Amino acid sequence: MRIASFLKLEGFSWNQRLRLFGLLGVLTLVWACYPVTDTGFSNPQNSGANQWMIEFRTGEEKVQLTMRSSRKRDEGSSGWGFSSNSFSIAPDQLSGLTREQAMSAGTHVQFQLKRDAGTFIFEGWFKEGNGSGHFTFAPSASFAAELNKQGFGTPTEGQQLSLATNDVGFALINELKAQGYERATLDQLVKMGNHGVRLEYLQGLKSLGYSLQSIDYLIKMRDHGVSLNFIRELAALGYKDLPAEDLIHTRDHGVTPSFINEFVSAGYPQRPLNEWIEMRDHGVSTRYIKELEALGYSRLTLDDLRRMRDHGVTAQFIEDVKKLGYDQLPIEQLIHVRDHGVSTSFIQELKKLGYDKVPLDQLIRLKDHGVSASFIQKMKERGYKDLTLDEYVQLRERGSRD
Repeated sequence: MRIASFLKLEGFSWNQRLRLFGLLGVLTLVWACYPVTDTGFSNPQNSGANQWMIEFRTGEEKVQLTMRSSRKRDEGSSGWGFSSNSFSIAPDQLSGLTREQAMSAGTHVQFQLKRDAGTFIFEGWFKEGNGSGHFTFAPSASFAAELNKQGFGTPTEGQQLSLATNDVGFALINELKAQGYERATLDQLVKMGNHGVRLEYLQGLKSLGYSLQSIDYLIKMRDHGVSLNFIRELAALGYKDLPAEDLIHTRDHGVTPSFINEFVSAGYPQRPLNEWIEMRDHGVSTRYIKELEALGYSRLTLDDLRRMRDHGVTAQFIEDVKKLGYDQLPIEQLIHVRDHGVSTSFIQELKKLGYDKVPLDQLIRLKDHGVSASFIQKMKERGYKDLTLDEYVQLRERGSRD
């Protein structure tokens, strides 16, 4: 469209034509400056929005690196893939970045992170220990070729990015081989990285006496939170040389070294792991113990605590019945009352009808026979007034209904 024709557009005022013409000029300039590139994986415009963040913390040797990326899925898959990874790393692995730059009042930075599978190239800004920006990834052709040579096959671009992000390289592959693990597939290597299996974890397990042989079982250990510290701390408490399955079972049930230490600090002796698991499963905690102690129930056995918890005898229940005049009830009586469904509301409703401080045995009998406050009220409305509670029970037994 020629400018003269454009300026003669009907339906537009002269000022509107000039503003529209100016906008078109700006858009044309932007379009001309926008780079036209081939669809390479390492190109940020095509691999998606790859962002990084780093935090330098005072007194800590390592820094926290977070990498977020979105990119088109590998060939054969549709849509986009999104990932976010955060891990600690020694600053000297970030080639080209100095602590002085990171702690500056503000500076532009460029640095790299080299892994076997490829190199991450970072660019951005740092100020007072906090940095952020964008990154690109340059996959290593020699790494892909060596994987193929060793029989793993050629990794896809997505697999190679994942392996690089999670630092899965030849050191880990060689360690698996040296420890006698089954031969991993390429998919298993990627899965190991995604699930947090690192070289340090593999070597640490070996130093603690664990060589699992199975890749899937190794991943399972990591997935279930069986960390090296978890194993060491249990060993320090006397639980040594546990089978891998027992470690997983213990972790799955929430029994941690700190959980056990809390009971030991409260004066309870060490117990077999399966008993700690039982305590945990039944909801017995040191908090529950402290709540009971505050109500006068101290030095209870673990068996008593478990039974009370199983039967719904909570600290709140004990406190509520205490307010109604039933103080310092024996444990067996508390359990018995709870088992028969005698609640504080049941007691309160009877109290409103004038039946105060009814003996617990009688409350249980009333509950068992279905004699509630509403039943008594209905009977009174039918003319059965001034009866004893036992007489209301007899009415119920003879078939009287609400």
